[in-house]
Amino acid sequence: MAHTRSRPSVSNDNPYIESAFRTLKYRPELPVKPFENLLAARRWVTELAHWYNQEHRHSAIGFVTPAQRHAGLDRALLEERALVYERARQENPQRWSGQARQWTHVDVVHLNPETPQIKELRNTQKVA
Repeated sequence: MAHTRSRPSVSNDNPYIESAFRTLKYRPELPVKPFENLLAARRWVTELAHWYNQEHRHSAIGFVTPAQRHAGLDRALLEERALVYERARQENPQRWSGQARQWTHVDVVHLNPETPQIKELRNTQKVA
């Protein structure tokens, strides 16, 4: 039987931690055997944190890294991407069947953002 890294019968875990665990679980570098010692475990976690913050591009913030976001570099990167996409669309319009990816700055990030249907339901309940 394959080993699972999920926690059975736990329904109230922190969703932000769960999201990070999911990213961690699907990394090819995730060790399948125990660490040799505490130093090896610390080294692996340090490398993981570096990758997650400096290299991994997060979809919720427009495929920039957290380091770029915290340094305020994301707006310029997203504007540049929008220009590149627009130029590509103008040069080869038949390649684009629909709307291109939106490269706008995301002000607030939610793990589970409200859908329009949920917002409408919430507004209806407030009125009643």
